[in-house]
Amino acid sequence: MTQLPEPLTRQDMQRMTRERLVFTARAVFARDGFHRASLDEIAKDAGFSKGAIYSNFGNKAELFLAVMDANIVASLDDPGQAEPMGTLLEEHPEFDEAIRGFSLATLEFIAMAARDEYLAAETGKRVMLLVEGYAEVARRAGVEDSDVAALQLGALLTALDQGSAVLSLAAGGVLTDSSLEAGMRALLALGSPDAEDVADVRITDVRRNVAEDLGPAYLEQLQREE
Repeated sequence: MTQLPEPLTRQDMQRMTRERLVFTARAVFARDGFHRASLDEIAKDAGFSKGAIYSNFGNKAELFLAVMDANIVASLDDPGQAEPMGTLLEEHPEFDEAIRGFSLATLEFIAMAARDEYLAAETGKRVMLLVEGYAEVARRAGVEDSDVAALQLGALLTALDQGSAVLSLAAGGVLTDSSLEAGMRALLALGSPDAEDVADVRITDVRRNVAEDLGPAYLEQLQREE
């Protein structure tokens, strides 16, 4: 006799609804931007009423934060996948358009969130976790003195790496990978007693290490907020 699967609980159904809304919202935000994206359209595309959104998220900003979190968690699931991204974009150019679109939507969101005390704090939490990930890269490179020094270098590395992504949205190709790597080595050398420790720094390795170090802290943060 075939055993039937256990019926879905209300919690399972809510999780599935939430995941579908986040998945659909990602595409709409990437296409229309944060401000132009419509909750009505997101709900319709996901196959739900608008009430389903408000049952899971307080407003459009909270839905956007959930999409940001989902994107980060996806990248943390397999940090090694960061390296072949160039090949992936060449084979599927629509991904490039979607990534660019969501990046632009993120800039819109950050500018808006900076004027709101709650959203600024929520965005700040995510930024600080990212800085901590880069700070750990600095510690691995032999940065001495104190955790404060590593955290400061982590912030500088974050600004360099993430800022280069913003720059590429306006003028692609201005900052090459080799220039980024040289800048990272120069920053790490400021706190490392041995220049040879940072001579072989590679962007892909830095990003992979950040993902590996950031993963547990980020997931723990999300679990506390649920």
